[in-house]
Amino acid sequence: MEITITSWILAFCASFILGVSKAGLKGIGMVTVTLMALAFGARESTGLIVPLLLVGDVFAVLYYTRHTQWRHILRFTPWMVSGVLIGTFLGKDLPGDVFKIFMVVIILISVTVMYWWDLRKSKNVPGHWAFAGIMGITAGVATMIGNLAGAFSNLYFLAMRLPKNEFIGTAAWLFLITNLVKLPLHIFVWETISWESLLINLKLLPGIFLGLYTGVRVVKIIRDRFYRKMILVLTAVGALLILLR
Repeated sequence: MEITITSWILAFCASFILGVSKAGLKGIGMVTVTLMALAFGARESTGLIVPLLLVGDVFAVLYYTRHTQWRHILRFTPWMVSGVLIGTFLGKDLPGDVFKIFMVVIILISVTVMYWWDLRKSKNVPGHWAFAGIMGITAGVATMIGNLAGAFSNLYFLAMRLPKNEFIGTAAWLFLITNLVKLPLHIFVWETISWESLLINLKLLPGIFLGLYTGVRVVKIIRDRFYRKMILVLTAVGALLILLR
């Protein structure tokens, strides 16, 4: 694989933003998907990102694990893993152009869901299993097809009215578990992870660590009320960036 200077710059920026996202600034992770797709292509980038996500997940789990709300993990994760398995078979043999269209459709759905949620005035927490089921399966399909689960998982945790640190800690474990499930699927089923892609990952690690450091410092100064609004805005903006790439 011949990688241009432009692609390396895009990839380094993507890894930095990924680190910031994993440190707690949820929503901007979609920008990572956009930049990596521009650098390496839509399908290839889906596998390339997974090991980088796992590095960020491990940090987030270690740093925020005391804030984890396990009841939400137990409720949401089985649905999301089911969605990952569905997405694996939906996306395996899709032609490149169709794969891109599938990614755009997912983003259109996520933007619509974001807009609907932002208009709701009710403060009630959705308690029906169907809410977790729909959001979880959709998030699972989205994360396998294009690492785009953020919009749906963000909405679920926001709907549960989780405070800032509990939001981050719970999401950290959710994505660590999900990305560990995705790893062998990308290696053995889609074959989008190879020794060559792992060498690229190693070269991008400094960007992740710099992003993690920056993200932790920024999250500390953000108040809970503002954090909730910021997540909604960043998720919507990130979805539009993916759509327009």
